[in-house]
Amino acid sequence: MNSTLLKSMLVSAILVAAAIHAEEGPNVAMPPGPPSNETIAAYVDELIDSLAARDELSGTILIARDGQPIYKRAVGEACKWYHVPNKIDTKFCLGSMNKMFTSVAIAQLVEQGKLSYDDKVGKHLPDYPNQDVREKVTLHQLLTHTSGMGMYWEELFTNPEWPYIETVQDYDNLANKNPLLFEPGEQFQYSNCGPLVVGLIIEKVSGMTYDDYIRTYVTGPAGMTNTDCYNIKDPVENIAIGYTKMTFEGTWLEEPIANIYLNPAKGGPAGGGYSTVEDLLSFDIALRSGKILSKEYFDIITTGKIERDETRRYGYFFEDKTVNGERVVGHGGGAAGINANLAMFVESGWTVALMSNYDMGIMFLRGKIEELLTQK
Repeated sequence: MNSTLLKSMLVSAILVAAAIHAEEGPNVAMPPGPPSNETIAAYVDELIDSLAARDELSGTILIARDGQPIYKRAVGEACKWYHVPNKIDTKFCLGSMNKMFTSVAIAQLVEQGKLSYDDKVGKHLPDYPNQDVREKVTLHQLLTHTSGMGMYWEELFTNPEWPYIETVQDYDNLANKNPLLFEPGEQFQYSNCGPLVVGLIIEKVSGMTYDDYIRTYVTGPAGMTNTDCYNIKDPVENIAIGYTKMTFEGTWLEEPIANIYLNPAKGGPAGGGYSTVEDLLSFDIALRSGKILSKEYFDIITTGKIERDETRRYGYFFEDKTVNGERVVGHGGGAAGINANLAMFVESGWTVALMSNYDMGIMFLRGKIEELLTQK
């Protein structure tokens, strides 16, 4: 069985298990009516205690309103080998949440007049090796997963040098000659190759490496001092090791194993960086206050452009959904031993940042917290 199928089976099995778990989690009575800080804390504590007792949650939880935290908690272990507990400032893998930083970077460059969402790839990358991508695909399509580009798992995990693939160009070289899966704009299909092209455009237009640009113009101004695309081959202080109960074949293990051989060593424009729940709150504050992006462009990137179902839409690397009548924007991340989410409640000002080094405990918790905070 090739690695693409194995990786797809793993991710699919985790998502299916997470969906089932979201429906079959612990039965904790939700308090009625609009929540107070006290009822939020009591309810979330009971949820966390129940999930942790079942060994289904390890991570950090932060809830804030109008930028002010009203609830913080850490549970579980960052390293099971040495029984190191998670702390609020523990760094967890973001999974696909890096895509939000990539979206902000592009929006900044659009706002400065250096590119347009309608630009085709070839305008900025005239030597890009895939002719169809170069001549047909627009930045809008890359940012909405409608480009026709796919994944690069097989090329990555069959490459004997995969632990040493680090730059955006290195990653893009894995699959940049693969044919498009469909004509650009025809449909939505989640892609991790598309964000790599976006990262190359950021590098070309800005004259900086992707990592340097994000540090200088996104995470740096936002005050996100514990966020970066760390290379986990090198020592990183206060970082959580991911743990998964899934095998590549999609079967369950009795005990969790470390995920250090199941994910790339370094992240980039598509995902794989690290952050903390406090840094994610800082990101939200910087976005909503206009510190790193104008209100106009914040609205542009977070407003859904592709309908997913009756309550969910996809914007420019931001999810846009409706929960009990309120818009909630942000993004999640998930893979083996990785589960995280940032939810920004547009009207009420709530922020919910959840990070975990387990497969799926956050999924159930996120749904319950979002339901609670949007009760009328």
